[in-house]
Amino acid sequence: MKTLGVGIVGCGVISGVYMQNMPMFAGIELRGCADVRPEAAQAAAAKFGIPAYSVDELLKRDDIDVIVNLTIPATHFAVSHAALTAGKHVFSEKPLCVSVEDGRRLVAEAEARGLSLGCAPDTFLGAGGRLARRMIDEGRIGKVLSGTAILLSHGMEHWHPDPEFFFKPGGGPILDLGPYYIGALVNLLGPIARVQAQTAIGFAERIVTAKGPRTGDAIRVEVPTTVSALLDFQAGAQVTLMMSWDVWKHGHPPIELYGTEGSMRVPDPNFFGGNIEFSERDQDWQIADPSALPFGQPNWRSPNWPATRPAQANYRCLGLAELARAATQGTAHRSSGKLALHVLEAMFAILEAGETRRVVQVGTQIDRPLALPDAEALALLKGA
Repeated sequence: MKTLGVGIVGCGVISGVYMQNMPMFAGIELRGCADVRPEAAQAAAAKFGIPAYSVDELLKRDDIDVIVNLTIPATHFAVSHAALTAGKHVFSEKPLCVSVEDGRRLVAEAEARGLSLGCAPDTFLGAGGRLARRMIDEGRIGKVLSGTAILLSHGMEHWHPDPEFFFKPGGGPILDLGPYYIGALVNLLGPIARVQAQTAIGFAERIVTAKGPRTGDAIRVEVPTTVSALLDFQAGAQVTLMMSWDVWKHGHPPIELYGTEGSMRVPDPNFFGGNIEFSERDQDWQIADPSALPFGQPNWRSPNWPATRPAQANYRCLGLAELARAATQGTAHRSSGKLALHVLEAMFAILEAGETRRVVQVGTQIDRPLALPDAEALALLKGA
């Protein structure tokens, strides 16, 4: 398979795991990075042995075929659009951008130019997401009727050195973490038809406690930090979604689904592995362990985690590698711009429903992504 040259735009916190993981994947090679802060690009370049460029220089290079957009959400559209118009394939961190109209423009631009547009999350392509999808498709819990998807924490200011953008337009738990949960649900259950919601701001101000130049700074919160929503899927399932950065502690699993023949607990969609728990009707929970499957073995832990928290499977670049293979073969890929646009519209529908207290339709029409077979996933590894 042809190897595509990759350039990363945005050398912030998330870029490290992308640069670290990229050498394990077939068909992609990291060839440069850029950041509006030259010192950030230079530091990343020195650490990973690649050249640092300005953004304009990177987009003009003939040896760069794919741009990975790791900038803050507010600049996702501008960077991705510039890359597409420069003739580059694009894989963006979530969300696709911060307006539905701009999301449509990106999808249309990529289609008009015959380029591949992908977007995180690609976590549903990991072993945990693939095994849960297989079990759903096999009818292990019957037809899914309802469920819950819950992300509750106390925000980002305790770990991120510059967390202000999380609490400004384009941020908040829905746009920041909603893509993982809603993307996982769409992969399992298909597209969303309509939503209802209520939203609130729990704390008007946040104080940065993470170590760094902004420690002690106050941030004025401008976006909802607690959201309760009802997602009505086209296939008939209704899922209650709760997302908040105003909670100190809770005991809810990330995703639970309730079917006609049993129930399922889906692992944290922020990662690529994790056990699936399932029941046959009202019997005891059983465990399905995906760690022996491709991209299921725990391999990473955050430096901010306590020692008691176990490592997780973190294979960011999986969706990028799948996009690169599809781009060279002229086929569809799974963590696509169209999927990201549907998720983006659903998230903005939730925020609109929270403001208006009415049911909001989700207009984008997509098919559920094709399941990724284990053999095809394994083939994305270099040397497999």
